[in-house]
Amino acid sequence: MKSLHQFDLNLLLILEALISESHVSRAAQRVYLSQSAMSHALNRLRNQLDDPILVRSGKGLQPTPRARKMLGQVRHIIELLEQTLAPQGPFIAASSQRKFTLACTDYFEMEYFPTLLQHVQKVAPHVVIELEVITNKTFSEDLENNRVDLVIGIDSEQVIPNHLLTHPWHSQSLACVAGINNENVTNQLTLEQYCALKHITFLDITGVSTNIIDRWLSQQQRSREHIARVVNYTAAARAIIVTDAIITLPLDMAQSFCQMFALKLITPPSHMPQITMNLMSHPIHNNDPAITWLIEQIKAV
Repeated sequence: MKSLHQFDLNLLLILEALISESHVSRAAQRVYLSQSAMSHALNRLRNQLDDPILVRSGKGLQPTPRARKMLGQVRHIIELLEQTLAPQGPFIAASSQRKFTLACTDYFEMEYFPTLLQHVQKVAPHVVIELEVITNKTFSEDLENNRVDLVIGIDSEQVIPNHLLTHPWHSQSLACVAGINNENVTNQLTLEQYCALKHITFLDITGVSTNIIDRWLSQQQRSREHIARVVNYTAAARAIIVTDAIITLPLDMAQSFCQMFALKLITPPSHMPQITMNLMSHPIHNNDPAITWLIEQIKAV
């Protein structure tokens, strides 16, 4: 008997057919070979296994004792290979107990996670969703290691590793918010008024100030005064209650903050760009039907 790395695994199906049928022609038909090709394969098996496999008797060809003993094991090996190589089955949301981990911005967490969770509980009541903050480690390790399934809410202009898969998620107009007693602002700001005000701005995960607005201002040969830079939207919203600064953020979050705190909504200067946010995954898990399903749910809500 040759060692495993010398054995042609393609012969396993042929071996099973020959032992089961005990007939070269029928075995050949079963695995779609010609009779001459099957006879050649039988000779190769005899050589590799040091056993005649089939021998002639008064009743035709009969498997040897070793061949009969091997049949159940060979069938089990073939079954295991078929199961291993078969395509992944669909994700059955209704019965799944899968836990998903999402690294997200507080924008997604505040504005969209409640609706997502409500929807998921209806269609997949046993699925668990855990949220965590986005860090540099999220992109460098956690997505690849499957510790994080998806990253949601990153500004499309933010630089991320180019090997990650990016899925367009959401575009939103920007709005300004100020303390309700801030008398330095009007209901709608001109570009000049906007630049004359004090601003609290937001840092991305790398510690860089989100600059879609500042780039736009630079194109107008303008700039704004930053009195603070923060990573948390809620912290900024609370800060403008007690200062004369304003914040600029996605419209739906601005509206939510005005309902929650003593704040007022302000229309920003004309032609201020929209913010576009993406959803990211790792290509190594691109064929995972569970992650595909989750992306579909997030886009749906």
